[in-house]
Amino acid sequence: MFNYRPSIRQKITFGYYAIVIIIIGLTLFTFLELRFIERKIIFGEAISEFFDTTLEIRRFEKNYFLYEQQSDYRENSGYVSKARELLESNIRGFTALAPATQVESLRDRLAAYQGLMEQYAALTAPGKRKKLVEHGARKTMLEGEIRVTGKDIITIAEEMSRTERTSVQALLNTSQRILVFSIILLSLAVIAIGQVLSRMVVRPLKLIEKNMEVIADGRFEKIEIDSRDREIASLTNAFNKMLRELELRQRHLVQSEKLASLGTLLSGVAHELNNPLSNISSSNQILMEELKESREKPASGRLCVDPAFVTEMLTQISDQTDRARNIVRSLLEFSRDKDFKKQDLPVKSLFDETIRFVKGQMPANTTVTTDIPDDLTITADKQRIQQAFLNLIKNALDAVAGNGGAVLVTAQRHSALDKAEDDTGIYNYLKYRGKCTLEEDTIDIQVHDTGPGIPADALLKIFDPFFTTKDVGKGSGLGLYIVHEIIEEHDGCIAVDSEPGKGTTFLIRLPANRSVRSS
Repeated sequence: MFNYRPSIRQKITFGYYAIVIIIIGLTLFTFLELRFIERKIIFGEAISEFFDTTLEIRRFEKNYFLYEQQSDYRENSGYVSKARELLESNIRGFTALAPATQVESLRDRLAAYQGLMEQYAALTAPGKRKKLVEHGARKTMLEGEIRVTGKDIITIAEEMSRTERTSVQALLNTSQRILVFSIILLSLAVIAIGQVLSRMVVRPLKLIEKNMEVIADGRFEKIEIDSRDREIASLTNAFNKMLRELELRQRHLVQSEKLASLGTLLSGVAHELNNPLSNISSSNQILMEELKESREKPASGRLCVDPAFVTEMLTQISDQTDRARNIVRSLLEFSRDKDFKKQDLPVKSLFDETIRFVKGQMPANTTVTTDIPDDLTITADKQRIQQAFLNLIKNALDAVAGNGGAVLVTAQRHSALDKAEDDTGIYNYLKYRGKCTLEEDTIDIQVHDTGPGIPADALLKIFDPFFTTKDVGKGSGLGLYIVHEIIEEHDGCIAVDSEPGKGTTFLIRLPANRSVRSS
């Protein structure tokens, strides 16, 4: 089945064209409306001119009746002709403005008026003035008919002019409302299209931004964006590929740091193996000498070897062999690449074993002491949590190297009900990501050194990858970053408290009596 994937560009182009079409449509409608208004205004001017012409007709009519001047008659006749011409040339507009019967009546009255004026002018011609007495009644009758007809023309023209002005005013008001409505409609259309584009375009980008924040916090979670847009799909695939590469490279970096830690362990193991091997060698030599002397001076043909002494020597050999085996086993467990597996681990023996690994690199005049209850246990992956403890102890030893100093490791079980009362004590860690708190009982482990401390500006970046305060070539900047990752992997948290000249304390909080998630 054909799977069509639209693109953001197509959506934006579609929105742009939709807005342009709406604007063109409203512009065309406004243009036609303005043309209609223009025609109405032009016709309104014709109506006004027609009305003014009728007024002039009546004015010269009155003058003619008063003074009987031929010039007034000619002016009157000219304005009558002009009125009839305006009516005929705008007959469609007049018909649209008033009933056809009224327009026809106006036309007839203009014709009748002109005819009456001609008759009246014939009676008042200069050659017929001597007959005025004979035609007085006729003249008076015509004058009355002319006045009535003229008044009817004025009345109809005035009514049409008033109707036209009202029509134009109503049209202007309607046009104003249409213009306001068009602007509102256009604004709403633009907002609606913008909202649709926002949901279709901006929302997936916001989701990507949100996923990027998660990645920035160090959690390489696969991006899942519900979008059919080609650009978003390509960007999501590219980011997921980048995440896989970053996760792979991070594993390589962790493995490199682990190998570096393994070098430290080998130095400590060499130092630790030297003692049991020396004891084994000494016990073996003593036993061999006793056997040799017993052969050279036999008593009654039998070997003179004290069984209790032999048993003691063999026991020492066995104990020291087990000790060496345990040291080698611990080294192999640390170096072997294994899946994350939780188990109950005694904290004291875990730190004792870790400290034994670093004895070979312990600076002179430096002591490492522990204050950990024997029955305190954590549920963790031994290899991963031991790597975290090893990195912390190595950092503490590096901090006190040179001038001598002490490293103290303490651990205790802490109740969630008591943590609220400790906000002013050693648990008030505000210098890095707020307080290290968990809403449950915890096992609190502190690694304190009496070194020079950490500057305040470095505390905010102390757990960032590749950040180090050591000289170039003496640190990769991954040790504390890996510690932070391992502790979070165990559903715990870590914080640091340090002031220049007062040493440094790292606090690790792990859930107590609770299984951590598998990875």
